[in-house]
Amino acid sequence: MEQTYKPNCGARLDRLPDSRWHYGMFGMVAFGLLVCWSNAVGGLILAQLKELGWTNNNTSAAFSAITTAGMFAGALIGGIIGDKIGRRRGFLLFESVHIISMVVGAFSPNMDFLIASRFFMGLGLGALLVTLFAGYTEYMPGRNRGTWSSRVSFIGNWSYPICSLIAMGLGAWLSTEWNWRVQLLIPSLLSLIATYIAYRKFPESPRWLETQGRYAEAEAIMTAIEEKIVSETGKPLPPVTLSTPQPSKSLPYSALLKGVLLKRVILGSFVLIAMNVVQYTLINWLPTIFMTQGINLKDSIVLNTMSMFGAPFGIFIAMLIMDKVARKTMGVGLLLLIAVLGYIYSLQTSMLMITLIGFFLITFVYMYVCYASAVYTQ
Repeated sequence: MEQTYKPNCGARLDRLPDSRWHYGMFGMVAFGLLVCWSNAVGGLILAQLKELGWTNNNTSAAFSAITTAGMFAGALIGGIIGDKIGRRRGFLLFESVHIISMVVGAFSPNMDFLIASRFFMGLGLGALLVTLFAGYTEYMPGRNRGTWSSRVSFIGNWSYPICSLIAMGLGAWLSTEWNWRVQLLIPSLLSLIATYIAYRKFPESPRWLETQGRYAEAEAIMTAIEEKIVSETGKPLPPVTLSTPQPSKSLPYSALLKGVLLKRVILGSFVLIAMNVVQYTLINWLPTIFMTQGINLKDSIVLNTMSMFGAPFGIFIAMLIMDKVARKTMGVGLLLLIAVLGYIYSLQTSMLMITLIGFFLITFVYMYVCYASAVYTQ
């Protein structure tokens, strides 16, 4: 007989104690996020293609713009499709799109073909990130969901120095012609492993199943989770606390363009525009900028690698101070620091100073990324 009562998955998930089960979900999502670094290698690939004569500044700009356009389209449709087919199937679908486009791009015969491939890499990646975070946060309890999300971001941002280290290592074994291609094949293989793990272990979100009226499936998954945690801890679970639903008023999308909501939309848009402009400008252009200044390809990759260690460091520092500094003070202060350091950075000619200031510049940039992407929970 079909279950007709709501399983109250949200309240049941929120009262669960942190357990090995939560860390298992964290591990799957963190690994999936860490290895989907097609965007992180963009600047490294452009520097090598410049060395090969495949690209100039105009073509590199098109490469970066098409990637961003793909990510924008992916983020737009990823949430819609994820809401239709579920978090798990969305995760697997968008991972597949991302993997296939990276493999196809790795064997590009020319720059035009690679740029077209980058659109689909961006499309798959943008949709994947939306679906991945949606499914992940729906599993984590509301009391510390922000902490779990910050942990995932911390692990994911190690992709920047890691892929730079890989590019350095490949330079000793492969020609430039093959180096950039292998830089796309490695995350393809690692993402395939992440997809296989997700296929075997990543359950559908019971919250999503409940919203679809699939109560029996939601109850089965929820019961399995609870039994596993009880088995791990050896203790009974806390009682379920059901809150009285508050009456809500449905608003049309046009409400975002009026009154107080319009001010919030404008503010939020500028915060995220600043984040994306600063972050992706540095990721995509830093190695090419080094080469334009007369630094050779090998040293450009080394400088980029040292700078990119600032990404996980910045996320780590932001995790520690995020809730201790006022949001307005932190946002404005970081933007001012980035502006000043960016100018000072542009004046440097010493390899040592480029490395040191570059590290701190990337640190502050990723502190701002963490600030702009902060998860607010009740």
